[in-house]
Amino acid sequence: MKKALLLIATHAVVLAVGFVAGIYVLPILTAAPPATAVMPAREALFQGQFRRDLKDSDFLHWGEGRVTLDATRIAFDGKLAPGPDYKLYLAPQFVETEADFMRLKPQMLRVGDVRNFERFELPLPPGTDLQRYNTVIVWCETFSQFITAATYR
Repeated sequence: MKKALLLIATHAVVLAVGFVAGIYVLPILTAAPPATAVMPAREALFQGQFRRDLKDSDFLHWGEGRVTLDATRIAFDGKLAPGPDYKLYLAPQFVETEADFMRLKPQMLRVGDVRNFERFELPLPPGTDLQRYNTVIVWCETFSQFITAATYR
């Protein structure tokens, strides 16, 4: 009986570890290739910097690099921690915690899906007024996890 319980317990642990590893590795395997080039800083209307040292960033949820915005697109050149279901938002004020994100989410503009973890460009929704916002945020929608944010003005 003890042997059967030990076998069940060890198999359950291996299954759980495999599941967690799959959640982490799958986005890396299915990520789109990084953009070959992103918007040069001289073309940008605004710039910001993602940093690793924000309150709710940690060793699994972080971003670092430059964000540039013009009238039609947002570009990122840097690195994000790999993860599933990342979304890019514009916010009217800087946030660095899940609680602040959830409180302000109704006032935010969802720009689009982040499909890789290095360089990307996303088009802004038509008619976006960048003056209404001052922060770019990467958020994991599936797990409601704050990844990173940058003020751009």
